[in-house]
Amino acid sequence: MSHRLVKLLGQEAPWLMGVLNVTPDSFTDGGRYLDTPAALAHARALLADGAHILDIGGESTAPGTRPITSEEELARIEPVVRALAAEAVLSIDTYHAATAARCVELGARIVNDVSALRADPEMAAVVRDLGPVVVLMHAKDGPLPHATDRPVHYRDVVREVGDWLAARVDAALAAGIDTDQIVLDPGWGKFLSLDPADSWELLARFEELAARFRPIPVLVAISRKGFFGVPMADRDPLSQLTSLVAVQKGAALIRTHHVRMAAQFLDAARRMRLDLPAARVYG
Repeated sequence: MSHRLVKLLGQEAPWLMGVLNVTPDSFTDGGRYLDTPAALAHARALLADGAHILDIGGESTAPGTRPITSEEELARIEPVVRALAAEAVLSIDTYHAATAARCVELGARIVNDVSALRADPEMAAVVRDLGPVVVLMHAKDGPLPHATDRPVHYRDVVREVGDWLAARVDAALAAGIDTDQIVLDPGWGKFLSLDPADSWELLARFEELAARFRPIPVLVAISRKGFFGVPMADRDPLSQLTSLVAVQKGAALIRTHHVRMAAQFLDAARRMRLDLPAARVYG
């Protein structure tokens, strides 16, 4: 059975998901694309750089940020979604069912829910009834990652994250969502743990997660994360290098702020004939 993303994108995996933050407070570029013309210009630049998907968010869920209502979120992103729906495959980064439903009605094809269907009791029905692909993200510390600022301890981070995600897959299936709609995001940085060693361990053993959930695609979303331990300006090369290693270990999607650099890394990997397993499984 082919995953819905294969049919939707019509291109060989791995796929690049470009980040578009229509927010005033995102941790890396908050405020730069808050007005619609700036957001559209950046979106089209990401597409020109090689993005297969645009992940549009109207609310930052970085620890310490303020939750907002669906109405406020839609006021930020609806004009952007409306303008881009005919140009690109759009993902909506939201945990609000009303936001997801409206954006899918406008043409978005993916819902990226950082709460993994836990924050809004109506979200599972929206995904089931309207049929978008849904990304379920691990965040052990609660249904919303805004408040994730307490230490989370793991005995075996890969097994425990895998068990947590497996439970969310079961919940999605029980709600009537099809397996071929689901994508998994293990979560990284403070969403995972305040201890950078946990993020590195999850990357080092990424092949275990990819193998456990195949044929459900697993997304690597480590772009510019703080666990790299370097200033923000220095994080893009590390982001692409580690994402590429995750692809070699089975990741099917890379969520990235710097699409051009990610595309260059993938092109170099192909020219060196490095093994990219997702190309076989989801190509």
